[in-house]
Amino acid sequence: MVTLEKIAHLAEDCAFDSLGPGVNINPKKLSTLGEGTRHDVCASTYSPRESPLPGICHAFTQDGRCVSLFKTLYTNHCSHQCNYCINATNCSRRVQTFSYTPDELARITLSLYRSNYIEGLFLSSGAGRDEDMIMERMLETLQKLRKQYDFPGYIHLKILPGASKAHIQQAMELADRVSINLEAASASQLNEICATKSYENDILQRQRYIRDLRTEGNLPAGQTTQLVVGAAGESDQDIFKRILYEYKDIGVKRAYYSAFSPQKGTAFESREGQPLWREHRLYQMDWLYRIYHFPPADIHMAFDENGFLSNSDPKLAIARELIDSPVDPNLAAYRELIRVPGIGPRSAKRIIALRMRKNIVAKRELEALGVVIKRAAPFLKINGWRDTTLEMWSG
Repeated sequence: MVTLEKIAHLAEDCAFDSLGPGVNINPKKLSTLGEGTRHDVCASTYSPRESPLPGICHAFTQDGRCVSLFKTLYTNHCSHQCNYCINATNCSRRVQTFSYTPDELARITLSLYRSNYIEGLFLSSGAGRDEDMIMERMLETLQKLRKQYDFPGYIHLKILPGASKAHIQQAMELADRVSINLEAASASQLNEICATKSYENDILQRQRYIRDLRTEGNLPAGQTTQLVVGAAGESDQDIFKRILYEYKDIGVKRAYYSAFSPQKGTAFESREGQPLWREHRLYQMDWLYRIYHFPPADIHMAFDENGFLSNSDPKLAIARELIDSPVDPNLAAYRELIRVPGIGPRSAKRIIALRMRKNIVAKRELEALGVVIKRAAPFLKINGWRDTTLEMWSG
């Protein structure tokens, strides 16, 4: 996998073979604009093993294929006052500002693609001095890639808050996926984070444009959104309520969560950062709703009296509330099986398919079907036997 440092090194050595003679690429620009997308997310970021590399990200196509993307800002100049952002006008430690030209960025992307370093582009941007002008230049970049260079790769484009309906429609014709960041769970919370953006007009209305303009022939990977977790003191329950609206009314494909991390020089530098486990638990909550199809009423059982998730699997918390007697895998309905920790949609369906042929009499049979026995066993009764532990009902 190519790193941001590798991309900058290629620029320094003039090793972008498709750029042609006379084109000089500034490695510092590549590095700064790549680093500028550190908090823009297009795949679940939590990992116990490693942190995501700035300048490189991974996304999943409609068929489930993982693709590596060149991840960059078009410009890091911005007129907004987001209190957590190092590119904000009210940040006392703003870095040097850079911008690409449409042709420059298109040719860098094409060269990386032809060299088999990347499979697509993730393009975000600061607002510059004029959001409409920056959107036009981002779209010109995509036009050059698609029309002039016949670029077949995957493109995820971040829509700038307040973008015109015409620009959004053009973006949807050129990109595989677009997104606009919610940033916060409510208008009042966004106002605390950034007083220069309107939650209703600049963000929600633009999401509705994307929803209403989408047709069978455009935007194959749909739209997504992202929230900054913990910057405005919102609860996990606040976030979940907003995400329900996003999935049901806006039709987003995915929601992403980024734990707030204070940056020096920003208005929020003295605020407490959020642990990565909170981000991870929100992704688990999201998975229960989006993939497991848990009813919202069930998921609400995972929140404490203040509306927060604990640092434990929310499915386990829900199971302790809902499962009052051991579940027999030979008799339980799909909805009962899916509630058991360690049993997912695939393993639940496999259990039902197997028991149509024979009774399940041992844990090893469930394990062979993909069940995580260590987690599931306390909640099960197999062939009349159950584990003696009361751990499932203990605090």
